[in-house]
Parts: sequence; structure tokens; C-alpha cells
Amino acid sequence: MTIALQYLAFIASLEKGEVSALHQAIERPVARFVFGHGAGANMQHTHMQHLADALSHNNIDTLRYNFPYMQAGGGRTDNLPVCLATIGNALKLAETLSPELPTFLCGHSFGGRMSSHYAAAVACDAAVGKHIAGLVYFSFPLHPSKKPDVIRAAHLGDILIPQLFISGTRDTLANLDLLEPIIEALPAASLHKIDTADHGLKILKRTRVSTEDVYSEAGRVVATWVKDQLAP
Repeated sequence: MTIALQYLAFIASLEKGEVSALHQAIERPVARFVFGHGAGANMQHTHMQHLADALSHNNIDTLRYNFPYMQAGGGRTDNLPVCLATIGNALKLAETLSPELPTFLCGHSFGGRMSSHYAAAVACDAAVGKHIAGLVYFSFPLHPSKKPDVIRAAHLGDILIPQLFISGTRDTLANLDLLEPIIEALPAASLHKIDTADHGLKILKRTRVSTEDVYSEAGRVVATWVKDQLAP
């Protein structure tokens, strides 16, 4: 498989200016993921690269991007309006690359949570919402570490597109006793649990039953789900 990397830039918001993006393309993709990073690491973090590679090996292009705070070197995350503007402009950039490809929103942790707010915000806007085929979360951060709560899920029911949650069974930011019933109550959502994985998808090799590489598992599950969403 041939994988091509293209470094790009776009205006995140009028307030914050330009941010970087990274288009990871393959020869015959079936879909493209517009992919936001977690709160503490940028779009080129090793974890993000492993996830992008897993998606590439399952015929999915990715367009990763930085939020403005991370472009500036990290620190406090951007406010919600800035994040929504960034995601919207990343989607516009993705459409210029090859507009015929089905586009999915995607994110690890913070990037996924912000993508969910974007999907909820545009749910009533047919002109925008129709361009998003679904939403994939790698380690949705339901609550702060070891502080179980469901406030961050209040808007998920407003999302009209299909949603897939990939979550580790040891994720201290997503208590499964809280996450599972939330997902079950959503109209078009599903959950895949990765055995022994934590928030960064690190596994316990001694107790994990499956011998499949954790990123291979994530990529395989996502690809099957994408295929189902694109089926006529």
C-alpha cells in the first residue's frame, strides 16, 4: 500500500489564525476522517500516527489538524466556539481535497468530544450536516479521570448522524457503567470495548485475551462500521 503525506495549513478562526493539518492519503480510499487530537498532544503524536496508520491500512484517508492552542505550543484548551470554527474549517479543507469521498468526523479524547459538539450544533443545518456521514470516537472522555459523571454526554442525543465509540475497558475517563447505558439510549450509536486498554489504548499484555494488535483491532472495527454506514 502506498501512503502519501501532505502537510497543509488553514485558518482555524478569524480570532486565532492559521493552524497546521496533515493529509494522510492512500490510493483508493473508501472514506476520509477529519481527525482531531487529544487535549495534551498534537496531531503528530505517536498515538495519533498509529491510529491514522491503522485507518490507512483499512482504506480510510485521514486529515489530522491542530487546534489553535496546540499550534501555539499547548496549554489551556481553546473555548468551544474556537473549536467549532476549527472543525468546520477543517471539514471545508477536506472537501477541497476530493469532494466525492464520504467524510466522517473523528477524534481522540478531546478531539472527539469537540467533534461531538460540532455534530450536535449542525444537526439542524441540512446544508452542513448532510456532508458528514458519521462520527467516530477513540476514547471519548466522558468525565475527568476517576471522577465519574455524565454531564459531558448531555448533548449526544442531539446528534443525528451515526456514532461509534471505541473505548478501553481500563479507561479512567470513561466509566463503562456510565458510558454503556448512554450509548444504548442513543438512536444510531454503538460501542466497541477494547479489552484491558486504557485511555491511550495501552493494554495489559499478560491479562489481555486477544492477541490482535490494539491498533489493528481498532482499525478493523472502524472499517467494518464505516462499510455498514456506506452500504446502500
